[in-house]
Amino acid sequence: MIKKVILAEPRGFCAGVHMAIEAVKLTHKKYPGRKVHVNHEIVHNAQVVNELINDYGTIFVDHISDVPSGGILIMSAHGVSPQVYQEAKDLQLEVIDATCPLVDKVHKKAIRYDNDGYEIILIGHEGHQEVIGTQGYAPMHIVGTVEDVENLIVENPDKVAFITQTTLSKDDTKQIVEALYKKFPDIKNSKDDICYATTNRQEAVKRLSEMVDLVFVAGEKNSSNSNRLVETAKLKVPAYLISSYKNIKEEWLENVETVGITSGASTPEKVVQGVVKFFQERDNATIDTMTYKKENVTFKLPAEVA
Repeated sequence: MIKKVILAEPRGFCAGVHMAIEAVKLTHKKYPGRKVHVNHEIVHNAQVVNELINDYGTIFVDHISDVPSGGILIMSAHGVSPQVYQEAKDLQLEVIDATCPLVDKVHKKAIRYDNDGYEIILIGHEGHQEVIGTQGYAPMHIVGTVEDVENLIVENPDKVAFITQTTLSKDDTKQIVEALYKKFPDIKNSKDDICYATTNRQEAVKRLSEMVDLVFVAGEKNSSNSNRLVETAKLKVPAYLISSYKNIKEEWLENVETVGITSGASTPEKVVQGVVKFFQERDNATIDTMTYKKENVTFKLPAEVA
C-alpha cells in the first residue's frame, strides 16, 4: 500500500520548453486561418505534440521541403543547423525561431571556436535532434563515452575545445570530461553548457531518491533529460519512466510505501497530477513536496510573435 507520495521540486517544463510551446500557440493566434508548421517535434513529449495538433491544428514535419513555399515554419526548441535556415529562406518561408536560448549559446560557441582555429569535440548522443542541429555550425567530433574519447584522433591535440549537449547531466559528462582533460590537458571550454533545468532536476531527483522506496519519472522515451532522471534515481532505488499513470504496473508497487515523482523538462504538469490522483484514489496516499530549488527563469518569446 502506498502511504505517501513525494513530489520533486523543481520538475516539468523548463523555460525553453514553455517559451517554445507558447510560441506555437501565439503563432496560430497571429495568423488565424493559416497553416502553421513545426520542424520536428516542438519538444519531446507526445501529449504536448498531440494537444497542439488536435487543439490548434499544428502540422509537424520532418523535412523543410514538406512545407509549401511561402508557408509558416517554427523551428523547435532543440535548434537546427544553418543549412535548415537556408533551405527555409530558399522556400521563402516565414520563420519563427523557437530555439532554446541555451542551445543557441552552444551554437555560437561552436562558431567562435571554429573561427579561432580549434578542433571541436561535442559531448552528446549522436542522432539526438539537438546534436544534429549543433553539428551544422562547425566540423566536430561526437563523443558519448570515455571509450569514444580514448579512440578519438584529432589533427592538433594542442588546439581542441569541447562543447556539450545541453540536456545531459553533469553526472553523465563527468567521466567524459575527465577523460578529455587527461588526453588533452590544454583543451578549452569557456563555460558549462548543461542546462540549469537539467542540473536542478538531477539534483532534486538525487535527494528525492533518498527519501522514497521507488521513483516514477513522467516523460517520454525520446526525452534525453527524462531518461537521465531515471538513470540517476536508479542509483538509489527502483525507478521507472512513465508517460502516464496508465503505465504503472502493480508488481512495481509490491512492498512499496513511499513513492517519489518527478518529470522531465518537456513533460506537462497534468501528467504528474494524473499520477498523483491515481495514488490518491488507489491508496488514499498523502502528498508531500521535496523542494531542492525554486526556479524563476524565463525566456523571451520569438520577436515575430512577442
